[in-house]
Amino acid sequence: MNDVTVWQGEHQHELDACGLNCPLPLLKAKMALNGLASGEVLKVLATDAGSQRDFRAFARLAGHQLLREEIEGEVFSYWLRKA
Repeated sequence: MNDVTVWQGEHQHELDACGLNCPLPLLKAKMALNGLASGEVLKVLATDAGSQRDFRAFARLAGHQLLREEIEGEVFSYWLRKA
């Protein structure tokens, strides 16, 4: 069951991790989130199909909020709000 809400807000930062394989999209997102203030939103673009599982688990375990995820063609997009 997908518990991600349909969020339509704006993001303050964007990370393009297209073309990178697991675990690099998640590691780059983690590094980017480390530089954000609490409450800021990071949009991540990735092409690794395993990123869906990774970002869901990461958000849950790290306390961040996965606001939205989309798939358009071969690109997965994620919006994460830093805890």
